Amino acid sequence: MASNMNHDDMSSGSHGSSHNSNNVPEQLDGVQYNYEQPQAAPQDDFVSDDDQSGELREYTGVFEGPEKTLEVCFRKMDETAHDAPDANGRIGLRKLNRGQLDRICARARCTILSRVSNQYVDAYVLSESSLFVYPYMLVLKTCGTTTLLRCIALLIDYGRRLGLEIDWVGYSRKNFNFPGDQAFPHQSFHQELEYLYSHRNLCERLDGNGYTLGPLTADHWFVFVADHTIRAQALETDTDRVLNMMMFDIDEDVANIFMYENYDSTRKGETKDEETKRISREQTTRCGIDSLCPGAIIDDRAFEPCGYSMNAILFKSYSTIHITPESGSSYASFETNQKVGSYRSLVNNVLRTFRPKRFVMTLMADEFGLNQVKENPLTASACDSKFVVKTPRNVAEVTGYKQMAYKRSSVASIQVEDDCCCMMGTWVMKDPVDDTAIATRASKNRGMSVS
Repeated sequence: MASNMNHDDMSSGSHGSSHNSNNVPEQLDGVQYNYEQPQAAPQDDFVSDDDQSGELREYTGVFEGPEKTLEVCFRKMDETAHDAPDANGRIGLRKLNRGQLDRICARARCTILSRVSNQYVDAYVLSESSLFVYPYMLVLKTCGTTTLLRCIALLIDYGRRLGLEIDWVGYSRKNFNFPGDQAFPHQSFHQELEYLYSHRNLCERLDGNGYTLGPLTADHWFVFVADHTIRAQALETDTDRVLNMMMFDIDEDVANIFMYENYDSTRKGETKDEETKRISREQTTRCGIDSLCPGAIIDDRAFEPCGYSMNAILFKSYSTIHITPESGSSYASFETNQKVGSYRSLVNNVLRTFRPKRFVMTLMADEFGLNQVKENPLTASACDSKFVVKTPRNVAEVTGYKQMAYKRSSVASIQVEDDCCCMMGTWVMKDPVDDTAIATRASKNRGMSVS
């Protein structure tokens, strides 16, 4: 998560550029941007509109950590047609070349930094989060002031060239911490829906609905789903649930791990790329992130002056972590589509790693995938939904507290379209004295006393 980066070095995925009051198109790294009014309605010509990607914003000193997430599933237009592999044996969306993927990312105002692959999926670390490409599904996560929705029309067009059509689309995000920093069409959920509904090249193919989960006065989750799935023809059967943890106010010692200046950057004979790879690996191991994804192929990236992103792939599953360590807006996210019967152990390990003050957990799954989860903290009772994590020794020695307890403060769920289940919950770290206070209150006599 490239937070607070040096904007002179950033490409079209960056935050930085001054506002051009003359509305003159500007060329940045080969991509033309037009400084339009952020409230302007989408133009009919989606190519010129979306390639320009709206207004570029100045960096304001804070960074929007929580990501926007877009998941698009495709199916073959002709079920009898053979999807011929390319020279590298890739089929479907994995046949998209680097230039096409670069153009998709440019519309979202981010750039590709690195890639790892296995026989099932290609995973890309971006300047602003991550991209995962399966044969018939693409997942794009972007943070900051990116313009994620502007890439959908191009993605649909590229799919059509490959003989594919839209099967399912999901867009989701948490409410923004700094909504005023966002560019069109992401300045409100209403604006995002209006963009999807009014775009000439999208509306007929994205006949979906928007939903809000959680209290409007606190953390809540926006979801848009357009389901055109023909269940008997579903091409991706192993991507039926996604768990996301958005963690706020992470432990200060953990946040300091992701400050680039805390590492030796003056080793003789080392190139800048070698330095970045070394520091990236050091951050991964010092924080214990590698232990969260045992056996997986890991692609990690440290950013200057601070920030971190990581993709991990293991067979058909992915895990991704993004960290914004700035004081006052520190944030870490963990997302995975691993098929596990219980999320408790995984969530405990993630909490132990980052030690946030609070976190929001979301789960999007179809009914079949949800039924496979035997232990779900989002549907458990208030007592069973509590997470108790052992405090690291160095922290326990300073604070005297051996455990950290997280209590669920809110939960919401909804079933949308045919069988898509969306769930969201918020957990807050309990003050360690709470348990003592509760025990004290429980020991007191209740009711009237008779002398």
